[in-house]
Amino acid sequence: MIYLILVLLIILYKRYFPVIGVKYTILEEVDSTKLEIVDLRDYNESYQNPVEGSLNIPIAYLKRHTKEIPQKDLHLVVSSLLERNVGIRALKHKGYKIVGYSLVRQNSINECCQLEIKNC
Repeated sequence: MIYLILVLLIILYKRYFPVIGVKYTILEEVDSTKLEIVDLRDYNESYQNPVEGSLNIPIAYLKRHTKEIPQKDLHLVVSSLLERNVGIRALKHKGYKIVGYSLVRQNSINECCQLEIKNC
């Protein structure tokens, strides 16, 4: 029983507890000449709102495709805090240095959906 609770706490920690030392940066302020930008959002989200010059590897495919990421300082583009936490921990475990992240939300689709609901 204690083992089960311990495993559950470890899983919750890895997914929801923020990683210390990685700061939020507005995407427009990121210098892409010094950093490699890695977009961890789903293909649907990154296709609708692309980030120029970024390497798109969704969080679900990160473990399989880490060899495609160059050994440079990384800046992550994520759509949720859960993606941020999981992505930073997975990449740090593989030996990458993450210097920052940007949180990009899918505003245009959400606004359209909210307008349709209000008009009903």
